[in-house]
Amino acid sequence: MTLTKMTSTERQAVFSLSVIMSLRMLGLFMVLPLFALYASHLPGATPFLIGLGMGVYGLTQALLQIPFGALSDHFGRKKIIVSGLCLFILGSVIAATSHHIESMLLGRALQGAGAIGSTLIALIADLTRPQQRTKAMAISGITIGISFSLAMIAGPIAAVWIQISGIFWLAALFGIIAIILVLTVVPTSALIIKHPQSESTLQQFLILLRHPELSRLNIGIFFLHLIFTASFVVIPMSLQTLLDLHSHQQWMLYLPTLIVSFLISIACIRIAEKKHQIKDFFIGSIFLLAMAEFLLWIFAHQLLLSALSLLLFFSAFSLLEAFLPSLVSRTAPPHRKGTALGIYSCSQYLGIFAGGILGGWLYGASGPLQVYLLCAILAIAWSAIAFNMKNAQYSITSH
Repeated sequence: MTLTKMTSTERQAVFSLSVIMSLRMLGLFMVLPLFALYASHLPGATPFLIGLGMGVYGLTQALLQIPFGALSDHFGRKKIIVSGLCLFILGSVIAATSHHIESMLLGRALQGAGAIGSTLIALIADLTRPQQRTKAMAISGITIGISFSLAMIAGPIAAVWIQISGIFWLAALFGIIAIILVLTVVPTSALIIKHPQSESTLQQFLILLRHPELSRLNIGIFFLHLIFTASFVVIPMSLQTLLDLHSHQQWMLYLPTLIVSFLISIACIRIAEKKHQIKDFFIGSIFLLAMAEFLLWIFAHQLLLSALSLLLFFSAFSLLEAFLPSLVSRTAPPHRKGTALGIYSCSQYLGIFAGGILGGWLYGASGPLQVYLLCAILAIAWSAIAFNMKNAQYSITSH
């Protein structure tokens, strides 16, 4: 029988882990709108090193997602999450006290080295029933989207009072709060992590890597975050240069579109689960993302239509960010979810790294409108890859 409501333990798990995700994302992203200007004044800074400082956290996240996910299968989710948060705190402190570009690079790399995204998602999957998993992933996915947008708004405001170094100190504080939540609020999974079949081997890793359905999903999260990051390289700048909406005003556009997109996403997820139409809504969301990018490309000079475009963009992103990890957790072997989600998160952060590089390069070469057009084309290509995916499984034995 399909249950429509989360239990109190599921709600506690999902919301506490979502807060942890949010704290970590805020710590990573609040500095992004300010980093290039700040880093340019550090001794030894060059354009290449400044760009590397912007993206190196995504690279270390990508490289370490799989090892962290695999370790969580063996030693337990909470231990790995706390270890990753300790690395994040250490990196934040080093960045806060940096007086040279090399030490800043080290701090940013260590911030990313706390690569616990896949482990957090795996723990959400451990602590929720299959019938509630998409809803749980929706909450965490929307948290990521909101945290990113909030960070882009809050970072420049906070820097007025606490400077850039203070934002890094704030990130360290967020990490400490997150550890406290892990140890005191997050429920402990009843799933037995250690299992005779869960020994990490190269052969089993390659099986997961070549799995047709998991590969489609891994490609999907790569495309989604490439498109998202490349878009946000240019969205704030195009709003300012083409619509005369300055950075301190842009929250007035983001806030209502994010709220409405949240309501749209929740409604669509409920319908998709109730009618067993996750694949249809998933494919439709990719087309919606492509449409949003085309509209941003065409109507970049018109405020109301740009607002509509952003509403579609955030709605599509929130839906896809919810569906993808849920589909991975349904598809992966039960005792290899940590490793499978590690591959998935690795693809996600490679997408962030690629999106930042590609978006920045194309913006410099051709301007913001061509970035929107490229993202629309990439979304259409993704829809072709995803079109033949299998329908989601609904009859799954619970943990």
